[in-house]
Amino acid sequence: MTVSAPVALAFEYRPATEPALGVGTAAPRLTWHVPAAPSTWVQEAAEFEVTRTPWGGEAVTSQHTVAGSDQTFVGWPAAPLVSRERASVRVRVSGGGETSDWSAPAVVEAGLLEASDWGAEFVSPVGIAGIDESSPALVSSFQVDGPPTAARLHITAHGWFEVHLNGVRVSDDYFGPGWTVYPKRLRYYTYDVTGLVREGENEVAVLLGNGWWRGRLTWLGRQAVYGDRLGAMVRLDVATDAGTSAHVTGSDWRAVETHITADDMYMGQDSDLTRPLLGTESHPVEPVDVDLDTLVAAVGPAVRAVEQVAAQQVWRSPSGKLLVDFGQNLVGFTRLTVRGLTAGTRITLKHAEVLEHDELGTRPLRSAKATDTYLVAGAETEVLEPRFTFHGFRYAEVEGVDDLDPADITAVVTFSDMARTGWFECSEPLVNRLHENTVWGMKGNFVDVPTDCPQRDERLGWTGDIQVFSPAALFLHDAVGFLSNWTDDLAAEQHDDGTVPIIVPDVLGAPFAACAWGDAAVVVPWNLYLATGDASILARQLGSMKGWVDKISSLAGESRLWLGGFQFGDWLDPAAPPESPAAARADADVVASACYFHCADLTAKAAAVVGDEEAAATYGALAAEVREAFRRRFVTSDGHVLSDAPTVYSQAIVWGLLDDEQLPFAGARLADLLRLESFRISTGFVGTPLISDALTMTGQAAAAYALLLQTQCPSWLYSVTMGATTIWERYDSMLPDGTINPGEMTSFNHYALGAVVDWLHRVVAGLQVDVPNRRVTAAPVPGGRLTYAKASLDTLFGTAATGWTSDGTTVTVELTVPVGMTGAFALPGSEVEPVGSGTHTRTFAAPQAPAKPTTVRELLDSDVWPQVAGIVTEAGLATGDQALATRLKRHLGASVQGDALVQLVSPPGFQAPNAGLAERLAAVLA
Repeated sequence: MTVSAPVALAFEYRPATEPALGVGTAAPRLTWHVPAAPSTWVQEAAEFEVTRTPWGGEAVTSQHTVAGSDQTFVGWPAAPLVSRERASVRVRVSGGGETSDWSAPAVVEAGLLEASDWGAEFVSPVGIAGIDESSPALVSSFQVDGPPTAARLHITAHGWFEVHLNGVRVSDDYFGPGWTVYPKRLRYYTYDVTGLVREGENEVAVLLGNGWWRGRLTWLGRQAVYGDRLGAMVRLDVATDAGTSAHVTGSDWRAVETHITADDMYMGQDSDLTRPLLGTESHPVEPVDVDLDTLVAAVGPAVRAVEQVAAQQVWRSPSGKLLVDFGQNLVGFTRLTVRGLTAGTRITLKHAEVLEHDELGTRPLRSAKATDTYLVAGAETEVLEPRFTFHGFRYAEVEGVDDLDPADITAVVTFSDMARTGWFECSEPLVNRLHENTVWGMKGNFVDVPTDCPQRDERLGWTGDIQVFSPAALFLHDAVGFLSNWTDDLAAEQHDDGTVPIIVPDVLGAPFAACAWGDAAVVVPWNLYLATGDASILARQLGSMKGWVDKISSLAGESRLWLGGFQFGDWLDPAAPPESPAAARADADVVASACYFHCADLTAKAAAVVGDEEAAATYGALAAEVREAFRRRFVTSDGHVLSDAPTVYSQAIVWGLLDDEQLPFAGARLADLLRLESFRISTGFVGTPLISDALTMTGQAAAAYALLLQTQCPSWLYSVTMGATTIWERYDSMLPDGTINPGEMTSFNHYALGAVVDWLHRVVAGLQVDVPNRRVTAAPVPGGRLTYAKASLDTLFGTAATGWTSDGTTVTVELTVPVGMTGAFALPGSEVEPVGSGTHTRTFAAPQAPAKPTTVRELLDSDVWPQVAGIVTEAGLATGDQALATRLKRHLGASVQGDALVQLVSPPGFQAPNAGLAERLAAVLA
């Protein structure tokens, strides 16, 4: 086999599928991978051909060689770029006496690297565009002398923008410039508009919407949080054979009203299509003060309309409302085609995630109206869709038309345009749907910031949610640029004393520090490093990481324990009442102190990675002190953890807070706690991402699978059996009778509880990818009733994959290792076996089927437990399997042979009226 030419040449965190325009660094790093090579091949050098073209200048080509095996984030090999300079780069690699062919060329262009490069004013309309008035547009015309050979548009704004050039929308982006900490970080975008600029007269229009800048934010309905005026700054560079020119925003621009009469992210958009898109009455503009040093080039992907979902059903509700079901809970907007309506006819579209009593279930929206209205123009055919809002919905209610063909209405999905990178599949359809629901939950909540819900009057970047979900997110999609941008915002919002806001960007201003939420400052950068091997992420965020740990230390004091004060704790433990989601089983002090240790430990590791030996030693010592204090206060000698709740055991086991001698007891106790709930889920936000790992790490895989495959409420699969197509905020967001949870806070599109899919990837399928050490390990733990599982991940080195199938006697495992990484099999009963790149197969003995249960503990683990619980419930001795399991809590080791089980399941003093009960139970156990 020869060495293939490198592919997927990319710059920084930009995708390889498109030119990297407007990058914010003069020395963009390069990443590529080699599709095929001999299994033992190692890259020894990379050669680059760089053809660079200054804006309006002549191309110059140079070649450069970099020694070493690095294929990711390789330093820029040539002289730094200058603003607006374009470079076309090819790479070829060599090693073992072989040299590959050249890669296809990839293009990178520097953005406006200095504030002075803009040469423009930030302008805002005068006399129009008040908060509750029609959306404005900034318009101008300019002359181009000669056929254009290149044109670039650079833009930033206060409010959402949509740019039209000669009547054509310049991009398919939505909601630019996105949501950042505007006073400190205002993004700009760069677009190639060469095909839209023409010789002679040109017209440019920048439509502006309220967006995050001044639209409603939070359930408090705050408006104009960042400012009460919309505006934009534009630089449009055009090159012709005769030279270059620039058209920039200034006092010569003008403002007009648009036919968008109201727009808001929560409320929706109102449009009067009897008016033209751009009004004819001109109004002046004036400059507004903006600190140009806050401008940053976009790093993460823009929000785009990534797909369309067809209507599945149109019908009338019991009250006569015209309803549409798209079959999938999603985020975006509806596109409706109407025909032959009289001008001025009002069309109204309302959106919601669920139905309740066969009507649109809008209560979970709280104050958000999620409603778009249109006064139609009266054309023969009109397509109605909003520009400056988005909704979370599966269902829509349409008013203003008598009937509707399903083909005339479509749901358009908006999502930060991240490539899908990770996949999972197994033999259990319900688990596959759980995984797909998590994917859709991520799509719906990754709309420029990692939100907690996309439908109600919230949609905020809650730090706790993304902290627990970031490993799953970085597997499912290429979320590196997205989350790198967000962590920069987190650091920008962090208080001088180290406090991390509970949401980022922070529009609440809550003045307290909360474990698990503030931990995002440490955990998300660490997970970004694990996903990329890019130590610069840690170098950039280390100050923020240390600041958060220092803040906890100031609260903990010499005790080295985080005690007292407000905590969200194990938020949304299913045992908590609907109106009190923080009332978890896990003691808040135990949860917080465990988080303290975890953050100190990761900060020490991050410091070691970036070579800060002093910080590594300081925070390593701190972590050891916290660990010792935790065990002294909260853990007995055998491993019993205070509050005896699944979450505290999960934290202690997974994060390394226990001695090796304590782990067996802690794992066994954790499994017993689940048995006593008949394997209903009993963890909230903190424990849910950890509990499955805690079980499999301590030899309790059977319990982990029983937990995964439970379908009764609360469980991961309960929502699937109820028809969910996304992850819910609460395990019981919808009750078994089809009514919505009575709690004020109920969403049907949250991703946090979907964090379990990370365990599906790593443990069920066994795909363990160590990017920093360039290693892929197949380490599956088969179990439950699964007969196969597989996962694949498009890494920076290429596709890594594992999969296994079982025939009941043997398990066959396949491992695919990309070029540039090493591999290993870590199979039960075998030594770790290293392998090279390529695809490899190994076989091992299947786990033994469980023997006939002889104790209560074994019975609760067995497949016959549901039948036993059903028989006992039918006999009137219990109200269900969960209640029966709880009653047996003091008898887990007791025998179930003979008549023993009848005695155990019978209440004290009970005389069995059914003489056949013992026989029925014995038949099940036989």
